[in-house]
Amino acid sequence: MRDYLADRILAALATLGGAPDGFVPEFQQPANPEHGDLASNAALQLARHFRRAPRQVAEDLARALDVDARRITSVEIAGPGFINFRFGPAWLTDELARIVQAGEHYGRTGSGTDRRAIVEFVSANPTGPLTVGHGRNAVLGDTVANLFEWTGYGVTREYYFNDAGRQMRVLGESVKARYLAFVDPSRGTREIEGPSGPVAVPDGFPEDGYLGDYIGEIARGLHETHGADLVDAPADGPFKEAAEQVIFREIESTLHRLGIRMDTYFNERTLYETGRIWEIVEALRGRDLAYEKDGATWFRTTAFGKEDDTVLVKSTGEPTYRLPDIGYHVDKLERGFDRIIDIFGADHIATYPDVVSGVKALGHDTDRIEVVIYQFVTLVRGGEPVKMSTRKATYVTLDDLMDEVGEDVTRFFFLMRSPNTHLEFDLDLAREASEKNPVFYLQYAHARIASILRKAEEVGFAFDPDADLALLTHETETSLVKVLLGFPEAVERAAEAREPHRVATYLRDVAVAFTQFYGACRIIGEDPKLASARMQLATAARIVLRNGLSVLGISAPDRM
Repeated sequence: MRDYLADRILAALATLGGAPDGFVPEFQQPANPEHGDLASNAALQLARHFRRAPRQVAEDLARALDVDARRITSVEIAGPGFINFRFGPAWLTDELARIVQAGEHYGRTGSGTDRRAIVEFVSANPTGPLTVGHGRNAVLGDTVANLFEWTGYGVTREYYFNDAGRQMRVLGESVKARYLAFVDPSRGTREIEGPSGPVAVPDGFPEDGYLGDYIGEIARGLHETHGADLVDAPADGPFKEAAEQVIFREIESTLHRLGIRMDTYFNERTLYETGRIWEIVEALRGRDLAYEKDGATWFRTTAFGKEDDTVLVKSTGEPTYRLPDIGYHVDKLERGFDRIIDIFGADHIATYPDVVSGVKALGHDTDRIEVVIYQFVTLVRGGEPVKMSTRKATYVTLDDLMDEVGEDVTRFFFLMRSPNTHLEFDLDLAREASEKNPVFYLQYAHARIASILRKAEEVGFAFDPDADLALLTHETETSLVKVLLGFPEAVERAAEAREPHRVATYLRDVAVAFTQFYGACRIIGEDPKLASARMQLATAARIVLRNGLSVLGISAPDRM
């Protein structure tokens, strides 16, 4: 309806002398339903352009508007110049029938048709299991990808990783030290500082090594398979390789539990193997944007507004992560994606602009690149935060979390707040198997509707696709229809803003509106014609809840 009214307002403005270039009418729902179903402040937006009082502009617009009387029954001026619209009952019933007819496709739009998007997320190096710290990234990225798919895009989910460098060397050394202790149980030990005090580790264990139990399990597996044959093997050989394989299998398994399946994996190492890294350095030098100082190679980021220049290649010859990231984004652009979405934690907020500046400096269109920054998660139990640290092994893994609260709850809790707000994951609430738990509230609503429809059929009320929907005149029926009609827009707006929590918030409105409807309007025991119409309305609510939960990657059970 917003698109329809925006088109009608622009057509009316054309008869009044035209609107400013780029003008887009704005709409909002009136706080008081008695004021109408939708309001536009277009007259207030245009008052300066027409050099007239907003209310006068509103009156002129209202007179010039040519709207379908079946869609809009009244156009009223309110306050300083708001234009209020009331939806026609016939249009509401037509749209309700369309929801039922569309079924699982209801809510899908075509705004991204024939366009391609790549969403890069998770991108954790294979040094350990996925933790709660990775969870918000994973679920947010996957749901943003879902939103793009629901708006018509062809979507690629990509995982970018680095299986070389210092982190991976330390991983290999950690595994080898544990392996040697299995080979020779009498091997000496020493103490290093752990998360809760000194920890005994085998001789040769790196000071900043990985202390998680998974390191010992990988080492045990190597010992059981190879015995003492690997004693002289380098740490960055079979030990690192075995750890990478095992950890990646665990990462994929964890993602699958969350309903996430990556389409492609991109190894940072390929950027070195193809020489892309050094080509970029030379290209930046040729533009006077890279130079040598103190044995290092610097990126002249002051040319892009930063206070200081940034190191691209350390004096040791090792590139900083910005350099391969520039190459990676150039690669994505060359693959022809229309939208390139990166899901990053708040620790990237000061550094990702360097990557975008580098890509732009090389002559590429960076308008296609977008970074979604999310704030971090604090696990809370009994009102107290649960501490996490991957290397020190005091982390809570995503599998641990799902074991405790379930996959659906895990996904929903990561999505229930705006990405740019800190998230407190309340474990006590998450474990609550009642309507106090926000995801259970939505799933209960869906299951309740399924139960109502089953019982109605059991007593002889068959679903009638030709039911007379004009019989739905109760205020709670009309209100529910209006809420259900907002689903495509909720999906579209959430996709545009890259904010999945908008869909979660909308679905709660649906569940509340259905509860109010069913509290006031019976199905079983009513006149068959009215009961059939209400069954259509209940079916439509079930469709919207199911489709909305699908967007969020959450199941919609018929029984609970």
